[in-house]
Amino acid sequence: MPTLFSLRLAATLALSSTLIVAPAMAQLQARPATGLSTATWTPDNGNGTFTNPLFYDEFSDPDMIRVGEYFYLTGTTMHAMPGLPVLRSKDLVNWEFMSYATPKLDFGPAYRLEDGKGIYGRGIWAPSFRFHDGTFYIFSNVNGRGTQIYTATDPKGPWTHREMKRSLHDLSVLFDDDGKVYVVWDHQEMKMAQLTADLTDLVPGTQKVLFGKDQGMGEGAHLLKIDGKYYILSANYAGGFRMPAARADHPFGPWEVNHSISTNEGFGLAQGNRLKKNEAPFEAVPGDPKRHDATAIHQGGIILTPAGEWWGYSMMDYNSVGRLLSLSPVTWQDGWPYFGLPGNLGRNPRTWVKPKTDAPQPVAVPFQRSDDFSGTALKPVWQWNHVPVDGKWSLAERPGYLRLHALPAKSFWEAKNSLTQRAIGPKSSPTVALDVAGLKEGDVAGLALLNLPYATLGVEKTAAGLSIAMFDQARNATQRVPLKLDAKAARVWLRADADFLTEKARFSYSVDGRKFVPLGDEFTMIFQLVTFQGVRYALFNYNTAGMEGGVADFDSIDVYQPYPRGLMRAIPVGKTIRLTSFGAKTGLQGGGGRLSVGAPSAFAVQDMQLGRVALRAGKQYLTVGSDGAVSLADGAPGAAQSFQWIETPTGELVLMSIANNRFLRVDPASRSIAADSPGPLTESADGTRFIWAR
Repeated sequence: MPTLFSLRLAATLALSSTLIVAPAMAQLQARPATGLSTATWTPDNGNGTFTNPLFYDEFSDPDMIRVGEYFYLTGTTMHAMPGLPVLRSKDLVNWEFMSYATPKLDFGPAYRLEDGKGIYGRGIWAPSFRFHDGTFYIFSNVNGRGTQIYTATDPKGPWTHREMKRSLHDLSVLFDDDGKVYVVWDHQEMKMAQLTADLTDLVPGTQKVLFGKDQGMGEGAHLLKIDGKYYILSANYAGGFRMPAARADHPFGPWEVNHSISTNEGFGLAQGNRLKKNEAPFEAVPGDPKRHDATAIHQGGIILTPAGEWWGYSMMDYNSVGRLLSLSPVTWQDGWPYFGLPGNLGRNPRTWVKPKTDAPQPVAVPFQRSDDFSGTALKPVWQWNHVPVDGKWSLAERPGYLRLHALPAKSFWEAKNSLTQRAIGPKSSPTVALDVAGLKEGDVAGLALLNLPYATLGVEKTAAGLSIAMFDQARNATQRVPLKLDAKAARVWLRADADFLTEKARFSYSVDGRKFVPLGDEFTMIFQLVTFQGVRYALFNYNTAGMEGGVADFDSIDVYQPYPRGLMRAIPVGKTIRLTSFGAKTGLQGGGGRLSVGAPSAFAVQDMQLGRVALRAGKQYLTVGSDGAVSLADGAPGAAQSFQWIETPTGELVLMSIANNRFLRVDPASRSIAADSPGPLTESADGTRFIWAR
């Protein structure tokens, strides 16, 4: 069954001849002829704007602090190790990797995938990041344990570790001005208490329930003190995601609740595939495109820049690629910090002007994704699936290769020493070069999409020889082909082409690194709450015969991303375009002083800086009035004629008026034109989406 994503993408490609016949106009990154791909997603558009998400790979449950001129960020890592990444930025858009606060969690057999146990979807959850008196603190709950505390005087580490005497779910800590330390935690009936001086326990008699279950405060608290007043920002799932907030003059209240400071902001991204049940036999259920809140921003906080600007950061469910981090301008109104811009509170543009800084910051990304394994240590992009068996992997046994020794496992799900990195969108293709000369009978080694259900493309060795096998856990089906390799070059290339807009992936293999042969059926990628993560690319080697096997030598992984910039297509400044309403044959028609809906006519695109354009029909400009009415008007273009050029996640164009921060819309029923929409809806039914073509 085609998804809404695939239908939108097909319509976009069909209507946009520029994207197909003139790839130079698209911000399309060609696969390098030689060497490994280096281009990777950056939200920085290079014109003073950014496009969400900040990272197009999972960064969930974020918490952020500012120390001096730098911002620091961490988030949930669950069963992936090392955990709790610490990133640093000066402009909230370009980030660099500092360290991992915890090299591993090892609290028993389940953490090591032993005795048939695992901690999928558990482990490190919803950390609270703080700085006080020269020390960085990260507090994080771990399932079945006390809350963990990590401290360092340098964000690059080393980090020290200790454990609290209590387990505090989704906690947030506040070092108050009077020397007291407060903590808020729990779901719906949030609790507040004072922490002891050593931070390991609650001060007796200070625990208090702050909210009733019906007050809508949810979980994932972020506790702040701003101008003497206390605030809690949280995430609430009440038929759909939203961000409530509460405020008080004292930590223990009374608290006043605002049910939502951000509502339905998913940038128009529709809910993707979900599982009917989280066990075999797996059945994918298409998402509901009318669920406007299914992908919405819902857990995060706010932060003040040195320039005096307030910004919000929050995660959203971006379907099978995982839960991604977005940045939002914040507007204070009536004492509440709303995500969004004046005149459109609670919604925010996917593309907007970057935060002000003293000096422009260079484009920076926290991770290099392609790897030739030539270093003496793994790159920070890599994380192990559960605790690794350190003596059974090596970068030194065969320099220039990652060597994985096969340990016994019934399936990839139970395989130890699977090395993973987060999949990255909107599309990406990992290609692995693998030397299989060291495999022994029963070994299976290769490339996987770690998820539930998962899929693997591996080289199997049996008594009959080698074969390439693609296993689809959803179908519980394997497709194999015999593998004939040159005796002097036992090398194979394995590739997955993953499209997180259609949520489909295809596998292929090669014996020469040039010609790739498809294998297996199309694999459906799904977001689910068992791993509680998006898809991960994994390198694996395990033995199905119940014994230790041979070795798999991974020479490289190339992670190719065709769309590594915030905009898939360059803004056609200085060109003439036509704007067709999405899903229709009609669009904007202008000329002779009249604007109407009909056969799309030509508009000249004039650069207004900061990713904004004016649209000229003849000698007149598309103009937005104070009431949102749209017309053609004479004169030099200014704010009333300026539109922020924004793409939806699936590539359609939406135009936000700078005059009122609302989106241009053609009403499908009345065919009226106005700048009155708070933002694109998930089901494309509100007339905000356009397809532009030259």
